[in-house]
Amino acid sequence: MVRVAGPAHPYDPSYHWLARFDKIRARVRERGPEILEAHSPYLAMAAVLACGRVAPVRTAFWHSDHVGTYVEPALTHALGPAVGRRLSRPLWRGVRALLSPFDVTFVGGKVQADRLRAAGVPDVVHVPFGVDGRSFHPRAADASRRRELLGDAPPGAALLVGVGRFAIEKRWDIVLDAFDRVRARHEVVLVLFGDGPERARLERRAPPGVRFAGFDTDRARLGRSLASADLLVHGCPYETYGLGVAEGIACGLPVVVPDAGGAGESMDPASGEVYASLDAAACAAAIERVLARDRDELRARALDAAGRVPTIDRHFATVLATYDTLLEEKSRSDARSRLHS
Repeated sequence: MVRVAGPAHPYDPSYHWLARFDKIRARVRERGPEILEAHSPYLAMAAVLACGRVAPVRTAFWHSDHVGTYVEPALTHALGPAVGRRLSRPLWRGVRALLSPFDVTFVGGKVQADRLRAAGVPDVVHVPFGVDGRSFHPRAADASRRRELLGDAPPGAALLVGVGRFAIEKRWDIVLDAFDRVRARHEVVLVLFGDGPERARLERRAPPGVRFAGFDTDRARLGRSLASADLLVHGCPYETYGLGVAEGIACGLPVVVPDAGGAGESMDPASGEVYASLDAAACAAAIERVLARDRDELRARALDAAGRVPTIDRHFATVLATYDTLLEEKSRSDARSRLHS
């Protein structure tokens, strides 16, 4: 592990700018790797490109869709969907230019893969990121952990959970407003796992019955928490994959997710509900539909869905197989070049 110092991001100081290309280039050239991966857009990708062709293979992992998350929603809100899409096209051409120098772009969600291909990005490979099956599984359910999370809630109360970063684009306000509607008619508790720059604001606006559990660095304990709940609720319609949702499903949880983005790609409709994105009333109605289902049948269907969530081992096997193919192709290409030189 090599750390390179960089200035903190002004919105979220837990993130830092990757700015010292000179140090990165020196470190990379010392090691002479076969493969260079860029795991965030812009600076990380620029850093990889700044190293030159020191590695035979250069790949990008597309974790964040800034055009679809920030620009298009703002333009759509101000000018309407048609104009918003038209004005966003030059930005998607920029995304294509950013990713074209890479041999492959990996993306976790199918919706996002389709968007990149539609923008003309070459060599897009859809590989679900997968979950750690050793920590996130239905057998992790723990009655004592459930009692702890429910606190002083009355017997029979439903335990709802949410997992993710507390940032503007995650739209936790939708989840809080939906929960406020649901608690007026049901005994429910909502526990949110995560942290971020919006935490204090969200805590101030949260209705009674909401607990903020913070960012849990113990993955096994987080798995126990999720497996001990009744339902996971998600608010963000901009996910490129939605790892927290996938982890909840892997724990045997029913889920309520928006109808946009990649958050619902792991969901089985037999054990979850979809709602119109950014609509708190629709989210509340979806939560109530899940709470109204037969619990035994819902549990059985959720367990079936848990067994179909892609694992992190499967993710890496696909990535490494792709690397083997790329390196073989580069080797054959180099051999042909030498033959004709």
